[in-house]
Amino acid sequence: MPEAAVPEGAPQAGLVHAVLGSPVGPVVVAVEEGAVTHLRLPRTDGTPAADDVGERVDPRDDPLLAEAVRQLTAYFAGDLRDFDLPLRYAGTAFQRKVWDGLRRIPYGTTTSYGALAESVGLDPRTTARAVGAANGANRMAIVVPCHRVIGAGGKLVGFAAGLDRKRALLDLERRVVGGPALLF
Repeated sequence: MPEAAVPEGAPQAGLVHAVLGSPVGPVVVAVEEGAVTHLRLPRTDGTPAADDVGERVDPRDDPLLAEAVRQLTAYFAGDLRDFDLPLRYAGTAFQRKVWDGLRRIPYGTTTSYGALAESVGLDPRTTARAVGAANGANRMAIVVPCHRVIGAGGKLVGFAAGLDRKRALLDLERRVVGGPALLF
């Protein structure tokens, strides 16, 4: 029996992804059932991190993928500061609390793990490391801006895609808001 064709512009069934070229390398955005489920920066070797995010499709074949690509393109052009995409987090209640806190870090600014902990009602003396672990488990880079978290002493630390990409994202945002370039 032949497979049924999906009408152009209709949402795809199951988990699908698209790859967007960007100033920091290939960005993978995945959607499922009307929500973004993954947004990944390239691996440190520059290859797309797309092994477990379903079939690759043309973003024009899925309205949500098309919108995600449009918003990411605008972000990288310096024309978008806040994303408006439906997100589906997969994590513990603690992780979701931290990720919600990440989304409240203003564009073009940074915060420490301890300050992030405090901003979501946690004791930074006892939870900063757990907040860092939740930050590292974030599956939606850029949209849930884990790149805006730096070490307590102002050092650039911890980023799965590499510190050079973290620096590039922070510099992009600082240029847009007219702030100084990072010194690290």
